[in-house]
Amino acid sequence: MTSPLPPRFPSDEHSSPTEVTHRLLALADELEPYVIEQRRWFHRHPEVSLHETGTTEHICEQLDLLGIPWERPCETGVVATLRGTAADAYDQDGSPRRRLLMRADIDALPVTELTELPFASCNDGVSHACGHDCHAAMLLGALKGLSTMTDALHGEVRAVFQPAEEVSEGARAMVKAGVTDGVDGCFGIHIWSEVPSGKVSCEPGPRMANTDWWRIDVTGKTCHGALPHRGSDAIVAGAAIVEELQTIVSRSVSPFEPAVITVGEFHGGSARNVVAGTAWLEGTVRTFDDETHARIPLLMQRVAEETAMALGCEAHVTQYDLGSWAVVNDAHASKLAWRAARKVLGPDSIGRYRGSMPGEDFSEYLFKAPGVFVFLGCSDPAAGSTWPQHSPHYNPDEGVLVNGTLLGAQYAVDFLEE
Repeated sequence: MTSPLPPRFPSDEHSSPTEVTHRLLALADELEPYVIEQRRWFHRHPEVSLHETGTTEHICEQLDLLGIPWERPCETGVVATLRGTAADAYDQDGSPRRRLLMRADIDALPVTELTELPFASCNDGVSHACGHDCHAAMLLGALKGLSTMTDALHGEVRAVFQPAEEVSEGARAMVKAGVTDGVDGCFGIHIWSEVPSGKVSCEPGPRMANTDWWRIDVTGKTCHGALPHRGSDAIVAGAAIVEELQTIVSRSVSPFEPAVITVGEFHGGSARNVVAGTAWLEGTVRTFDDETHARIPLLMQRVAEETAMALGCEAHVTQYDLGSWAVVNDAHASKLAWRAARKVLGPDSIGRYRGSMPGEDFSEYLFKAPGVFVFLGCSDPAAGSTWPQHSPHYNPDEGVLVNGTLLGAQYAVDFLEE
């Protein structure tokens, strides 16, 4: 059962600042303009999933300037390696004592930007309306900061700039290419419009939902629109299916288990005076609970078939695909992130957030190694930063980007030191 709110962490004496923390904080004034500059470059030059060519080249250029080696295991996307120089960072065989994977997604959305920002998208119909420009910039900033203190790294950071998160393909491609080989833990961060600026949420347990995609095809009998009794209207049956699908959540799923069934597309008919013989619906399902996740496609098939039958039509779920699995934070990794946030951002930075029903393919990395996915709050009404993710007006509070950079860097230091 999913709890209404994730548990709080108890007070912990190990969250006090360290000498490394002071070194990081001393870099904040230098890192902040760099991260904002990078974010604005990414924002101005967005590229959709699997076409992030210019974005990839820019990241490589920045890594070269930082003196950090990189490789490109996929056509787009980059993997950089920052080697620690602490005395125990590597064993005699040259293997790192520990290795942390830090991931930032880099793709944009097919959404026309309406922000009128001076650095708004220069690519028509494409924009960074989900914050991936911020993620790439924060990871570059964390690498920039950590590259000046490799003596504090007791192991190795593997920084993954991942393509194609929005289409749930990038993480699988990166994992297949071997980026999780030899990894001991994973860290990801998502700037988030439902969390207030200055707060971070890193609670353990489910954080983002299982994401499924489906299609239902409806078959009726075409006839003249003035003689509806001679046919079977697929549009009417499809409309009834739209309504009945919602009873799955309201009547067949426990009220304690979050679930969403969305019909995003409904197509049918060929002429205004013809009863439609075919129609089709497409949409998405979001769940956290494994049992609910498994039951919903079976329930959808039953609803589609029986509702259509009652109206003289046939309907079938002709496609049901998994986009990405739920993101579930490891308890120990979450506590480590909580400690890191308190060190570099202070105890007032810790927020509470239930988790969210959108999907995230960061789950693919968590299948390979335990880790944490942090929500970085960016909602500030005073700055006009209140629009939700995927809105054409989306414009997060840039003032929090250095917070995400410092948090990522501190987490890397603490994880490798364990």
